Amino acid sequence: MAANLTLLQGGTLLIHGGDNHVKAVKADLLIEGNIISKIEAKITPSTNTQVIDCTDKIISPGFIDTHHHLWQTLLKGRHANETLIDYFPSGNFPSSLHSPADMFWGELGGCLECLDVGTTTVVDHAHLNYSPEHSKAAIAATMSSGIRSVFCYSATPRLESWEPFKLNHDLLPSWVLGTLEELVAKNPIANGRVQLGFAFDSTYLPKEMIVATFEKVKSLGIKLITTHYVGNGHFGGSPVELYHNYGLLDSSILFSHATGASTNDAKLLLQTNSHVSTTPSTEMQMGHGQPVAFSSELKIESHCGVGADCHANNSASIISELRLLLQSARSSHAQKFAEVGKTPKKVYKTVEEAFNLGTIGGARAINMEDKLGSLKVGKFADILVWDAMSSGMVCASQFDPVAAVVLHSSPADLEMVIVDGVVKKSEWMLKDIDLSAGREMWSGEEGVKSWRDIAKELVKRRTAMQEKLDQIDMEAAKKGVMKAFYIDESTIVDEI
Repeated sequence: MAANLTLLQGGTLLIHGGDNHVKAVKADLLIEGNIISKIEAKITPSTNTQVIDCTDKIISPGFIDTHHHLWQTLLKGRHANETLIDYFPSGNFPSSLHSPADMFWGELGGCLECLDVGTTTVVDHAHLNYSPEHSKAAIAATMSSGIRSVFCYSATPRLESWEPFKLNHDLLPSWVLGTLEELVAKNPIANGRVQLGFAFDSTYLPKEMIVATFEKVKSLGIKLITTHYVGNGHFGGSPVELYHNYGLLDSSILFSHATGASTNDAKLLLQTNSHVSTTPSTEMQMGHGQPVAFSSELKIESHCGVGADCHANNSASIISELRLLLQSARSSHAQKFAEVGKTPKKVYKTVEEAFNLGTIGGARAINMEDKLGSLKVGKFADILVWDAMSSGMVCASQFDPVAAVVLHSSPADLEMVIVDGVVKKSEWMLKDIDLSAGREMWSGEEGVKSWRDIAKELVKRRTAMQEKLDQIDMEAAKKGVMKAFYIDESTIVDEI
């Protein structure tokens, strides 16, 4: 059967050169199936080609979110004034209260928010694995949504009881890796659009158990392993050094945050081609420390991507994260000058460097630079179409399209989102979702739903979830978290 042909005609394309410089080019772009097949001026369409007029539009690669917990939709709004220690009982361990169906709908909501704001690929640190059905339901939702995902199946620390707060200490029961083997046997999932990764945070386990787990995971063909690294003094030493000492640090490893990373960590990351996902909103709010992607001391920008982390806490927009990262780094840089009565001669970091972290940098972080992250013939057709004549982007688009996207755009300016050659958002609205697309993974939901239908289901389930949460003493749970993770309560203070 012949591949579908779609021509994006007459737009301004943001094209990456070999030096990562982004050039605005007036050209047409032809999609054949799920691949960009041609980028040229004035392409003549065949009679069976769908032509989309992109006059006065900016066409960019889709954004790559390198760290996100997509299942958390039902918890949105409750973390606005929370630290990381507050978040654990209110945002992390409520996974124990989610049924597989709750996970399906929460995951679907997270995927669709990502698509709506321009994320076409997401690394999903899926710390939701209370049973095989929980993970299968989340993958089914991911399949149905249409997003491209590296679903990082997790060896999740599971809550056994809230009162008293008690964790199940059997972190790797046989069903955990057994289920992963079962999932791997289903590859390719959604024709390869959904890939399996692995999420692992239990770095306190014995060396032989960690090494054996990584060897098993890699033997199954898993190419990406992600680990949290929050170096604020509460969670032990550096997992970068630990993995290096265990012979595990290589290009398959993606650390989230790496706040508090040392210069030795940075050296090891660069030497082994490991990567970091920085998530400015949660890092700056929750007490992780300063984002590292633009650190002048560490100099690891070339090995960084950007993530939204928790859409339960902040917008899923990668543009929002890039903007916050860029301006906070500029402010910190300028402050050093101000303290000695000086002014920097030029601004620190550019909008192009920020744009690259969300596109080609994210692709490198997940070892998919050959397939994603830029508009190039042969790469997957994961594409955004922006309205260059909107009230926010007009004039900026005509002067500097990259600046227009990074500093002037909002999700309201995003007219079309294409993933794997399929239009998922058109005329500023998400397309209807066929829930049956995930039934080969999990049989709980089916039918075609509009976003409004999905939103109503989410609100209904949020209400039910709130009723469960209202029964929990969160202060007692927070103390339980600190005890379980050996956090010294005396280090948590109001001021210094």
